[in-house]
Amino acid sequence: MSTTVGQVIRCKAAVAWEAGKPLVIEEVDVAPPQKMEVRLKILYTSLCHTDVYFWEAKGQNAVFPRILGHEAAGIVESVGEGVTELAPGDHVLPVFTGECKDCAHCKSEESNMCSLLRINTDRGVMINDGQSRFSINGKPIYHFVGTSTFSEYTVVHVGCVAKINPLAPLDKVCVLSCGISTGLGATLNVAKPTKGSSVAIFGLGAVGLAAAEGARIAGASRIIGVDLNASRFEQAKKFGVTEFVNPKDYSKPVQEVIAEMTDGGVDRSVECTGHIDAMISAFECVHDGWGVAVLVGVPHKEAVFKTHPMNFLNERTLKGTFFGNYKPRSDIPSVVEKYMNKELELEKFITHTLPFAEINKAFDLMLKGEGLRCIITMDN
Repeated sequence: MSTTVGQVIRCKAAVAWEAGKPLVIEEVDVAPPQKMEVRLKILYTSLCHTDVYFWEAKGQNAVFPRILGHEAAGIVESVGEGVTELAPGDHVLPVFTGECKDCAHCKSEESNMCSLLRINTDRGVMINDGQSRFSINGKPIYHFVGTSTFSEYTVVHVGCVAKINPLAPLDKVCVLSCGISTGLGATLNVAKPTKGSSVAIFGLGAVGLAAAEGARIAGASRIIGVDLNASRFEQAKKFGVTEFVNPKDYSKPVQEVIAEMTDGGVDRSVECTGHIDAMISAFECVHDGWGVAVLVGVPHKEAVFKTHPMNFLNERTLKGTFFGNYKPRSDIPSVVEKYMNKELELEKFITHTLPFAEINKAFDLMLKGEGLRCIITMDN
């Protein structure tokens, strides 16, 4: 790799030229990293629903042409000025949010919402100079959430790169750079169920199943999965889910169903759908006196959360979380170690594998709701 240091690298990238149209594999130029930046060779990337959401561009600003992708694993190719924590050859996970280690959020033990590097879905350029590191024939191609992992090489701010155990299999731990860590941390770091407790999980997609995995690891005795899609229930058993509720099967609100099942409500709930009705149900289904509900899903921008104030006065707690409350650089290496120590099972999240040339098939699978995570192998 040393021959490429300081040079422009020409490589393949999947470019989204316009909303909803198939990605096109193009030859792109990737500039060297600038101050506090790292250039990475991406070996494996996976598709997260957030990529699809911004590719469709139905409810947010359309930034095109763009290189999407943010769940990935790779190796450091070169580092820019001021980077001391990373060196060429390090195994890393790029993360869509960051940890500058200097702002009030980074210095707080309670927050992981870095003031400098917090996710910005509209920004298509690097923070250092407001320029893109990607181009085709001299014309800029925009970045996505600071990662752009649908490219054989990418440039990322050093604060968005977690250095991990070099023995960890990159084709497995790549899924920890977004959705799986988000769900897992929502349970372990925020809901914090105790051994023998009851937990309700709303939404049994990849994030919800990661939340269930967290409840399993914590030793919850009852893990109730709530989903409108009954076909998800069988798969969810692998993640520790013990009971299932489909709201469509009942004439009363699902929070009342769960309260009856659990003699007053569950000890903890984690909401992973982003639908406002599910958020309200997740809060109202926890037990008075000690119940804690955690919201993970991102709601529609006009959504309004409505509940009676007595639900709070009766000592229920409502919390939100961002990326499972994990600080990327400080905490994600230890999540990788959970996998290495066989505490956390990642293989069951990976349902498909495709070569980079077939990346559009991964989008088709997600749009059809088939599978959980599709690993895309960059080195065909």
